Amino acid sequence: MSIWIDIAVQAPAHSQVGGLLTYRSPVRVQAGQLVRVPFGQREVLGVVWAIRDQAPQDMPTASVRDVLGILEGLPPLDAHWRQLVQFSAQYYQRSLGEVALSALPPQLRDLTSEQLARRLKKQKTERTVQTSPGPALSPDQMTVLDQMATGTGPFLLFGSTGSGKTEVYLQAVERMLATDPQAQALLMVPEINLTPQLEERVQARFGSEAVVSMHSGMTPAQRLKGWLAAHAGHARIVLGTRMAIFASMPHLKLIVVDEEHDPSYKQQEGARYSARDLAVYRGRLHTAPVLLASATPSLESWHLSRPAESEDPGGRYQRLLMPSRIGTGLLPKVRRVDMNKQARRAILSTQLVAAIQERVERGEQCMLLLNRRGYAPVLHCADCGWKSECQHCSAFRVFHKIDRTLRCHHCGLTERVPRACPECGNADIAPIGRGTEQLEEHLGELLAHVLRPDGTPVRIARIDADTTRLKGALERQLSQVHSGEVDVLVGTQMIAKGHDFRRITLVAAVNPDTALFSSDFRAPERLFSLLMQAAGRAGRDAAQSATSEMWVQTFHPTHALFEALKKHDYPAFAASELAERTAADLPPISHQALLRADARTQEAAQALLNAARETLQAHLSADPATADLVLQVSVYPAVPMSMQRVADVERAQMLLESSSRMALQKMLWHLHNVLHQVRSQPEHKGVIRWLVDVDPQAI
Repeated sequence: MSIWIDIAVQAPAHSQVGGLLTYRSPVRVQAGQLVRVPFGQREVLGVVWAIRDQAPQDMPTASVRDVLGILEGLPPLDAHWRQLVQFSAQYYQRSLGEVALSALPPQLRDLTSEQLARRLKKQKTERTVQTSPGPALSPDQMTVLDQMATGTGPFLLFGSTGSGKTEVYLQAVERMLATDPQAQALLMVPEINLTPQLEERVQARFGSEAVVSMHSGMTPAQRLKGWLAAHAGHARIVLGTRMAIFASMPHLKLIVVDEEHDPSYKQQEGARYSARDLAVYRGRLHTAPVLLASATPSLESWHLSRPAESEDPGGRYQRLLMPSRIGTGLLPKVRRVDMNKQARRAILSTQLVAAIQERVERGEQCMLLLNRRGYAPVLHCADCGWKSECQHCSAFRVFHKIDRTLRCHHCGLTERVPRACPECGNADIAPIGRGTEQLEEHLGELLAHVLRPDGTPVRIARIDADTTRLKGALERQLSQVHSGEVDVLVGTQMIAKGHDFRRITLVAAVNPDTALFSSDFRAPERLFSLLMQAAGRAGRDAAQSATSEMWVQTFHPTHALFEALKKHDYPAFAASELAERTAADLPPISHQALLRADARTQEAAQALLNAARETLQAHLSADPATADLVLQVSVYPAVPMSMQRVADVERAQMLLESSSRMALQKMLWHLHNVLHQVRSQPEHKGVIRWLVDVDPQAI
């Protein structure tokens, strides 16, 4: 007797095969089991989602295909995991199978039952936790841990840089493991380059057997091994980036999201989920405490953790405070340099150069932050006005002097720097603007005469996406900084967060002004966070903290953002930003979604979006049951994206905004059906794809 089952397979939402597919199985299966099924001409992996009592009535029985095989030996994915995936697919407007299958390790999709059995046989089933004692806790740390023990969460841990947040995570994990012999913890970090540092500390504390990592820098075999250990419950601690939020952990009892403000937690392709927000939802599913932590929390989390006041019942997060650095460490003194008073086109002020020289001669380290890699953002001909534009994107190719190339950082187009202007033949083409390469070179010239205490020349290093491309390069460069081999470190935001550089006493932001007047309303929040995090790298050794400094070179020294930075006053900055957001009815006060279309021409992309908008509003207005949605949700006309063309694909976007998250979700559900209807019309053949981004991080 055949059993009818609904199975999730990988198919994108815009393909019109995004729902569950019905198959027959000759043997009994369980929900959550992995099976191999025919899909078109291919054989694919699927997840059993539901068992049907009888054959589907609206489907000819003859058209239903049979399951080809079951992946034996693997416990089913539990109901909590399936519920997390289902919620993610619904909320972020993707197909269920797309989210479910992309959450599994890629190698699992290609394994036969025999290959899987061999891997399961090699697994260590006994993974002992060997807890080493941690340092003595500060009063702030003890208070926070006590509040976590008595509260239910979610918790927002607002702690200054160097206040010992990591030790709080480790203590929370230690207490959890002590109370439950099966319990598992999920520790999330925003970026791969921060993982090895925390991984080393976690393994030193709990033993390497108990800890597995999950991030995209791992090989497929490593990812599968870690996933299997977590799924079986053998791995007690999973440490990973945003992808780890979908790790199968049947005994999950604690979730920690470190640097919760970081935009890297938002996926920017495929299912555009926020791992931070899903962590809160998953904590509720597992009845597990969730700890979001940052020295500069996102305004969403800050708003959700606001205390109750008069008529405001407050947020649903509990705010925990750790305002002081460990020991006698002090936060660095912030100095603002008015670049209006410096020589025209000066890269570094004379005062900053003198301060760097003084630190190097004392044997201390300095860090310079410039969030732009390459030598210069653009090459320019003064005679005819030619600029190094990318032929395939609406962007300039960046000049990289080190290998004499022009590179597009969007599509990857790379060419040798021309000997003369391609338009007029002028040999005098010059760079405009500056990047980390140029800053490194300029520092080398300015500090050529400076000697370290041992009489050797100053040593300058650069850390950005170009210098860390090779495997192991980042770890090698960071170890040189930690060991004191580097005197001056130049880099992008990669160096600004999460690193515990004990010898750095001076941090400088070279050119932070561009974000002050950006069209993106989130730009000031991101800038303040970056500068606060960068400042936190200075004076982490209490013995040197009294002389540590953060320098900011700016043409707008009296700007309110820099005033708050000078006082290390995140609450004042957050209050000011939230007041502006409230007045403009922007997130977190309201909720947004972006509909994006990619097409061969800009006209085709905008035409699809505007047609969907008009059809949607006409359908909803005609039905009394949905007419209110038109009033509750603002749907704006289509416009080109800020980066309009990438790799010869034109991109347009349409913004949806509402004060009600529920109304916005209902509108998106209706929009989904309308898009399939509109896309099938002949006049929209030029459209390549469309996608929805719920709670977008950039507009």
